[in-house]
Amino acid sequence: MTTTAGTDWAAWQESWDRQQEWYMPDREDRFRIMLDMVEALVGTAPRVLDLACGTGSITARLLRRFPGATSTGVDLDPALLAIADGTFAGDDRVTLVAADLTDPDWPAKLPYDSYDAVLTATALHWLHSEPLAALYGQVAGLVRDGGVFMNADHMIDDTTPRINAAERAQRHTRMDQAKRDGTLGWAEWWRLAAQDPVLAEPTARRFEIYGEHADGDTPPAAWHARVLREKGFAEARPVWCSPSDTLLLALK
Repeated sequence: MTTTAGTDWAAWQESWDRQQEWYMPDREDRFRIMLDMVEALVGTAPRVLDLACGTGSITARLLRRFPGATSTGVDLDPALLAIADGTFAGDDRVTLVAADLTDPDWPAKLPYDSYDAVLTATALHWLHSEPLAALYGQVAGLVRDGGVFMNADHMIDDTTPRINAAERAQRHTRMDQAKRDGTLGWAEWWRLAAQDPVLAEPTARRFEIYGEHADGDTPPAAWHARVLREKGFAEARPVWCSPSDTLLLALK
């Protein structure tokens, strides 16, 4: 990938983080627990696959906490990959790969055949259940024995509709107030990216790929745990949750 000198990539990362926190005020909590479990299960110098990496949010926190770690970030979004590329330019611990996770051959683009940990957050809900299950099978083939996979994402239990509705209403009330206070939401953030001289072109390509927003499935945590065990993981369960999201860990 090509890095463009003069762009304030740290500012774009900060802007992305604030926009994501508009949806998830507890975002840093899930990252902290994710890295706690990486340390507990595979140590402090892991080889990590940052799946659907976006701007590299997981990778940045991984390397700050574990300087001896290495990370392969894989994504298809040209704009977010441009920010990641600018952020990690010159850091030989990081490799970025452009790949479509719905393409059965995407693992062939990776620099390694196996990883200590595969990590992802708030990204795979754009997949429907069938392709997500297929992806979990591919992930199981990439995680070494004793390694881990963690997915922090929206996992909605349809058996609790009143609880879900109350949580959703409260969350959206807080989001609306944050917007009135000047916080950038999803659409506003992308409008700024489209106006940036460096990100305008990759942002246009991004919307050609995804449209406004991809709508996949958000099955409950029990579904994820069951499918991951079926695909080859020995154990799987939540290790953190909020009222709407779950961090699910699977151990090979």
